[in-house]
Amino acid sequence: MQVIILAGGLGTRLGNLTSEIPKPMVKICNYPILLQIINHFYSFGFKEFIICLGYKQEVIKEYFINMNFYSNNILISRDKVSIIDKQKNQLFPEAKFKLIDTGLDSMTGNRLLRVKDYVGKDDSFFLTYGDGISSVNLTKLLEFHKSHKGIGTVTSVHPSARFGEVITDKDGLVNSFKEKPSVQDSWINGGYFVFEPEIFDFISNDENEMLEQRPLERLVEKKELFSYRFDG
Repeated sequence: MQVIILAGGLGTRLGNLTSEIPKPMVKICNYPILLQIINHFYSFGFKEFIICLGYKQEVIKEYFINMNFYSNNILISRDKVSIIDKQKNQLFPEAKFKLIDTGLDSMTGNRLLRVKDYVGKDDSFFLTYGDGISSVNLTKLLEFHKSHKGIGTVTSVHPSARFGEVITDKDGLVNSFKEKPSVQDSWINGGYFVFEPEIFDFISNDENEMLEQRPLERLVEKKELFSYRFDG
């Protein structure tokens, strides 16, 4: 089963952090966010990845080409570069990666449409963003998706409040103080999707669409989109 990761956006909200590298390559615990996401899927047994590139795609391509050379001795002979002896360290040894240029200015729906030919015609697939780390149980997410027979599943999570919450009694004594607590009464897009290949029929070939707007709205109109609620 393939995992599609949207990793082509400009990442403007991170400011100077993305002036030299794309947002998915910002590091957390010595590894880029993108590798943290891949590791999560890999740990559940999903090993085929399609990465949709755009902004500063050469940084991501270079990293993937070289990531298993950094920790090993290498031999360079004419036009061939190889690792000497058995590899000491190898990230994701059984994984396959397809790094696809999906355009600099493409919206999320258009990026997905541009990798259609790399997706199995009859296969379900995961879709997520290149900047969203989660502890969602992917096995349970997939089981839920298969159970409802719809075209799409979106993982829903509780949003964080924009501001801190202060609760007082009538005299002003603070009974509760929580800095940006989660809002338990509402749910938002958590960024981890499962789709059937029919999703491509809901994305316009003629417009640069955001997946989260008209394509998903069309799924809703056809009663084909379901929500997997995740409290984590």
